[in-house]
Amino acid sequence: MVAVVLITVFIALLFNFTNGMNDAANCIATVVATKALTPVQAVAWAACWTFSALFIFDMTVAATMGSGIVDQNCIDVYVILAALLGSVLWIAFCTKFGLPISASHALIGGLIGPVWFGFGGEHLITSGILTIVAFIVISPLLGMVMGFVLNCLFTLFLRKSKPKKVDKSFKRMQLLSSAAFSLGFGGNDGQKTLGVIAILLASAFAAQPDSPVAQMLFGNEAVRVGAYTADGVMVEGAKFFVPSWLKYTCYGLISLGTITGGWKVIRTLGDGLSKITPVKGFCSELSGAFTLIITAVLGIPVSTTHTVTGAIIGTGLDRGVKRVKWMTAKNIVWAWVLTIPAVIIVSGFVYKLILFVLKLVN
Repeated sequence: MVAVVLITVFIALLFNFTNGMNDAANCIATVVATKALTPVQAVAWAACWTFSALFIFDMTVAATMGSGIVDQNCIDVYVILAALLGSVLWIAFCTKFGLPISASHALIGGLIGPVWFGFGGEHLITSGILTIVAFIVISPLLGMVMGFVLNCLFTLFLRKSKPKKVDKSFKRMQLLSSAAFSLGFGGNDGQKTLGVIAILLASAFAAQPDSPVAQMLFGNEAVRVGAYTADGVMVEGAKFFVPSWLKYTCYGLISLGTITGGWKVIRTLGDGLSKITPVKGFCSELSGAFTLIITAVLGIPVSTTHTVTGAIIGTGLDRGVKRVKWMTAKNIVWAWVLTIPAVIIVSGFVYKLILFVLKLVN
């Protein structure tokens, strides 16, 4: 069993890396499109600020992922394994074709599938799922409205300024806005796999905190791995516990994913939705950063892809709806709509297959 748990943790870390490849590309799409930074400079800048979020945000999103979506009593290593396999397959497929889907929603669908298929719908935490589903709509709309308003205000105030001077100034300001967006990404997406791995380790070792493996993974904190009940209520006044080594590992891998992948997604967001100027890039990044930071503080796992896409569309609306490339937007929205149901089905079947194989072996 210990070997299966460790293999599942490895797959979870692989998922975290692919999350960086797909979703973290959102952090640099506009800053690359406006040539405020070269691609190499942009990924290094984004990776630095994504990792910095580890030292700024509490583990609120991790707690939601670990205990706010499905009944914690249903979680075991095979549920998590099926969730991760279904998520990784979907993300790899969409990344290959340049579709900026939400890795976080893939993981959420991956958690729901095995529990629903294996235990029944009554073991899903409806309130948590509905909140996440609501923010599929709210986060891009908020980004769109803020992006539109900010872009209109700057356009109004700077209408008499020289375009070259404005572009030069806003390229510098994009360093700040892209840093803020990457920080928000780290505070939200950086914690999602953390929560899943933490609850996996809790389900495997909470009953035996004195075991050698539990002591190796958690040390003197082994008794805290099961700090949440199934309905998300803290026990013994403890907070949702994530060991330091796991925080550094997950944040390091998602930052590495930012550096190494997602270039098709960058082109889709940077060129495929609307023409990006330094002013528009700054407004879209700042709007997305606001949404991501607020939701990270509140513990709501939202999609960076949804947020930045809405913000980019919003900045393109100042010159009319025809300026937005709606065909690209339609393809992205379809990927959004399909992600959770598709991964629910894939991960549910993977879970059933795992149980079938285990039955044959035993």
